[in-house]
Amino acid sequence: MEEAVRAVAAAEVVPRWRQLAAADISTKTGPGDLVTVADREAEARLTETLPALLPGSVVVGEEAAHADPGLLRRIAGDAPVWIVDPVDGTANFVAGKEEFATLVALAQGGEVLASWTYVPQLGLMATARAGRGAWLAGQPLRTAEAAKPGEGEVLRVATSQFSYLDEQERRRFEGLGTDDVHARQCTCAGLDYLEVARGGLDAVAFTWEAPWDHAAGVLLVTEAGGASLTAAGEPFRIAGGNEFPFAVARDGETARRVVELMGEGER
Repeated sequence: MEEAVRAVAAAEVVPRWRQLAAADISTKTGPGDLVTVADREAEARLTETLPALLPGSVVVGEEAAHADPGLLRRIAGDAPVWIVDPVDGTANFVAGKEEFATLVALAQGGEVLASWTYVPQLGLMATARAGRGAWLAGQPLRTAEAAKPGEGEVLRVATSQFSYLDEQERRRFEGLGTDDVHARQCTCAGLDYLEVARGGLDAVAFTWEAPWDHAAGVLLVTEAGGASLTAAGEPFRIAGGNEFPFAVARDGETARRVVELMGEGER
């Protein structure tokens, strides 16, 4: 499976990095929601390749689901489903930055079973299996440990503070503006999930549930020892119906703290 993800990225994504023409880039829901020929061609190739690896499986890709939102119902269905983000961090990709990823997750009945996070320009391939751990380059991943009582610490959090957020969403993120939180912009969800899984970040916080952005990363972090939590006090559900905001963090207490702070900002 790793070879399939690498092969598609090598054929459809990497050759187009820093080679895009204006005609290769367009927008979907707004000026900040970019899509490129690399997104479309990589998703088409994965949609052809992945079901052949697991007969009876189906695919939910970001671009196909944008055209037909009804495809999202497949995630809660009985058939195994591949959830695909062909180029996560498209704005970075368009800008010629290295921080973009190809994300693939395998789910069934609304539960993520396995995931692959590939960051080609940084040479990173992270994998996870439900109940079997998370790995990067053959080495097990573990989230960061909390500071010991009395030591104090500043939580490192990546957030989706985009300019097009509505006023309520902006207020949520303002809750993270405290002395014990260092919040920064998330521009590639898959890479920041990997940073939580390997201890470089303490949490990520989001206000949208697009499954292609989160399926691979949530499993990666939880299998590395972390936890997810929504504003309803429940783990994040990949099939949807979550209450925002939600956090995925190094441990359950950190996830709770981030969600609480965002709730305070909303008031």
